[in-house]
Amino acid sequence: MTDRRSRRSVQAPESAAIDGIRAAFSWLTILPVRGPRIADRQAGSWAIAASPFIGLGLGVLSALALWGLVALEVPAPLAGIATVALLALLTRGMHLDGLADTADGLGTYGPPEKAQAVMHSGSSGPFGVATLVLCLAAQAFALGTLAEQGKLVAVVVAIATARIAVVLACRPGIRSARPEGFGALVAGTQSWAIIGTWLIAAVFVSIVAVPDRPYQGTIVIAVALVLTFLFTNHCVRRFGGLNGDVLGAVLELTVVLIAVGMLVGG
Repeated sequence: MTDRRSRRSVQAPESAAIDGIRAAFSWLTILPVRGPRIADRQAGSWAIAASPFIGLGLGVLSALALWGLVALEVPAPLAGIATVALLALLTRGMHLDGLADTADGLGTYGPPEKAQAVMHSGSSGPFGVATLVLCLAAQAFALGTLAEQGKLVAVVVAIATARIAVVLACRPGIRSARPEGFGALVAGTQSWAIIGTWLIAAVFVSIVAVPDRPYQGTIVIAVALVLTFLFTNHCVRRFGGLNGDVLGAVLELTVVLIAVGMLVGG
């Protein structure tokens, strides 16, 4: 009886981890991966904790796509546009939708309930459309220029670290805006140990992001994460908590901040 109980206690965390990783690929990419058996906060916690791995894979694919397009002498802006379109396809455009909805919510007057209603209305207003266009343009030109300058590691760092910003956004003490939805599954689920581990990994890789200035990558990541930290706090106050749209906005804005930051002085 004791051995059976001990086997259950060992297998339960492993099962939760597998469910969470499966959830990350099922929810956050177009890959035909079966979702978790139970979509609860435990699965959501593992999904967010594993999301930087997805960012790493998407970053490598994006860097390879940019390298190939630039090698074929495709103009850098067009290579960037094609890569941004590829990322939108691989992620079902869900983060872009979250960015547009968050912008519309922040541009709304009234209590948090009204802002949330605007965000979940199913359509994009002028704030959302303008924010989306500007963000996509900035990403395309920045990623294309990084590839043109041979800074492909910086491309990977920008896309992967954007997922670390999402892990940070789900830090302890953050509450969900609603009792249901994606925010309710992930808000406040990430420990400082997990956040710290991912931050150390990002800093380590960022040292080689700008070859002639090894300090620049670390500074850019630090500034970007501080800004998205403050942005998350503002959204939590404005909307009464965290939701999935805010996480999408955090991700897309972090890509812009890091990609542009890596070009400073170049």
